[in-house]
Amino acid sequence: MSSDDQAWVPESCTLPTVERPLRLAEFDDLFATALLEQQQLSPTQLRWRLDRDAETAARDLTGRESSCCSFFTFTFAGDTDALRLDVQVPAAHIDVLDALAQRAAARMTT
Repeated sequence: MSSDDQAWVPESCTLPTVERPLRLAEFDDLFATALLEQQQLSPTQLRWRLDRDAETAARDLTGRESSCCSFFTFTFAGDTDALRLDVQVPAAHIDVLDALAQRAAARMTT
């Protein structure tokens, strides 16, 4: 993990530093294999459309992320052809959401 990868991790994150590259790699894998579309609904909210086959992995990953970065709110809903995942943060963490959105866009399946 580069220092740029660490730059947007907030101080409130309780995930041990040594585990952060692994968690980031899990998000990268989800984006590369399952992310179909990303929408910025507001400065504090993203919407991801994921391949339905990734639901178990996405729920597990976001559950673990919520436990170390409690400012994230992840909400799942089913669309007819995809899994919808809304990601929301308080205004104080817009920079974290922006960094996550950029990372997702760079790795999204096409």
